[in-house]
Amino acid sequence: MEKLTNKEEEIMRVLWKLKKAFVKEIVAELPEPKPHYNTISTVVRNMEEKGFINHSAFGKSHQYYPAISQEDYKKTFMHKTIQHYFENSYKNVVSFFAKEEKISVSELKEIISIIENNQNKKA
Repeated sequence: MEKLTNKEEEIMRVLWKLKKAFVKEIVAELPEPKPHYNTISTVVRNMEEKGFINHSAFGKSHQYYPAISQEDYKKTFMHKTIQHYFENSYKNVVSFFAKEEKISVSELKEIISIIENNQNKKA
């Protein structure tokens, strides 16, 4: 699976939110300044060719819907990011955010609790 461009990710977030939408509905959900309908239509067709979305035909109109879940997309690209930028170490990820002061002690404690709970479930 290839990485989505920023515009494609923006469109996917709209489709994940709406579940299915015509191009005009996608455009309506995008922030100002609104991109042109034809621009979004082209991007959507390209995304369909890449396998990220599918459509149902209603005459000449197409209603688009995600072909991949947000969770699956997130897992794939988080894994690749951790692999490429953090030497495949989740400890390095957490350390990075701790050093950047992007994560609090209480959040770290919550993460530890989640890990402990998951380990207890496996035992």
